[in-house]
Amino acid sequence: QVQLMESGGGSVLAGGSLRLSCAASGYPYCSYDMGWYRQAPGKEREFVSAIDRDGSTTYADSVKGRFTISQNNAKNTVYLQMNSLKVEDTAVYYCKTNRLTCGVRSWSLEVWGQGTLVTVSS
Repeated sequence: QVQLMESGGGSVLAGGSLRLSCAASGYPYCSYDMGWYRQAPGKEREFVSAIDRDGSTTYADSVKGRFTISQNNAKNTVYLQMNSLKVEDTAVYYCKTNRLTCGVRSWSLEVWGQGTLVTVSS
């Protein structure tokens, strides 16, 4: 069973930086395609960024040029480096697995982390 452990949230002033981490466990000899989502107060959860096991990345327009997603496949960990943070980036950030690949087998697998709060103040 896949479990996700997120860390790195906190409070920061606008213009500052934070790095979120998400470590996946459960399948130590497999690789994960993973993504980050966020949910601001009173709003729906939205896509932020994703990375596949080959390193291909996608970003929401609202974070392009400011956020960088990366991964350490050996540690099954994905990171989200957030720079030039804005007040509107305030949200609970969730990581999610999209796909699991074990050798020649690959399948869709959606598991959510518990979320980590990012608060950006002016």
